[in-house]
Amino acid sequence: MTEGELIEIANSSMLVMMKVAAPPLFAGLVIGLAVSLFQALTQIQEATLTFVPKVLAVFVALLIFLPFILHTLMDFMHLVLDRAISGG
Repeated sequence: MTEGELIEIANSSMLVMMKVAAPPLFAGLVIGLAVSLFQALTQIQEATLTFVPKVLAVFVALLIFLPFILHTLMDFMHLVLDRAISGG
């Protein structure tokens, strides 16, 4: 394998990582923003009020996007294995 091919695989791995991590992170971001807005409007400052909805949102996002995540990871693994078998 040449340096260019290794850099291309590293670049692809970073893109796959962002694709896989984006749905649960975005769900946590949206729920966290909504809870923060709710807390600011009602002046309720409870720590569990911020933690529990985020955990539930991330869990639900993982359940919903699990087929997409698995498909993305399998496609990337096939790409890497094909390159390793073909010698570059």
